[in-house]
Amino acid sequence: MKQDRQQPSFIDKTSIKQTKSYIIHSTNDNKNQALMKSTLKILETIHLPTDHGVFNMSIISSGDEKEHIVLERKENTSKPPLVRIHSECLTGDIFSSHRCDCGEQLEKSLKIVGESDYGYIFYLRQEGRGIGLLNKMKSYNLQEKGYDTIEANHMLGFETDLREYQMVADFLTLQDIDHITLITNNPEKCDALRAGNIKVDRQALPTTTRSENQKYKAVKVKKMGHFGH
Repeated sequence: MKQDRQQPSFIDKTSIKQTKSYIIHSTNDNKNQALMKSTLKILETIHLPTDHGVFNMSIISSGDEKEHIVLERKENTSKPPLVRIHSECLTGDIFSSHRCDCGEQLEKSLKIVGESDYGYIFYLRQEGRGIGLLNKMKSYNLQEKGYDTIEANHMLGFETDLREYQMVADFLTLQDIDHITLITNNPEKCDALRAGNIKVDRQALPTTTRSENQKYKAVKVKKMGHFGH
């Protein structure tokens, strides 16, 4: 285990103001717009030493009644921070399921950001691409019958992907961050942040292909336009 580095500075909770929903505009006063209109709130922040380094862990809310998590390292802000947007996957993140590559993505992201001087991991409570754990299990049962992950979601009455990333753009804007390196294989995440006036460089996140997740990963590339690393 690596030695803990100096504790990063805590996020300033006083910079967050609760009002109505927020749309980022292409002007020079993005932060003032955000402060006036954002529903984003930082509810609590703690110091969190881990196997991957020392983080600040904050609980954030964006009007959806869910407790999203931000892990922060902030020792040297001279270059754009590394950022990972990770949506909750209980089966992968907790139980190391081989049906997807989510757990491996999270573990690698923790290592990458933990070894950096400046970075964030957003852990968003958007289980199953936004359909929830129970419906994800129903989708898995359909996949057992031969349907792919997208076909199964559609059969259950859901769109391909219900996840949203506006709160990440809001958070970064409120922290005066307008340029990041995003750790992702998903172009939709890049596009969502760019639409929020964040300059995005991409860092690929390769994962292991297994017999159990080979079809799942292929569908992400062929049907969802994900980068093949």
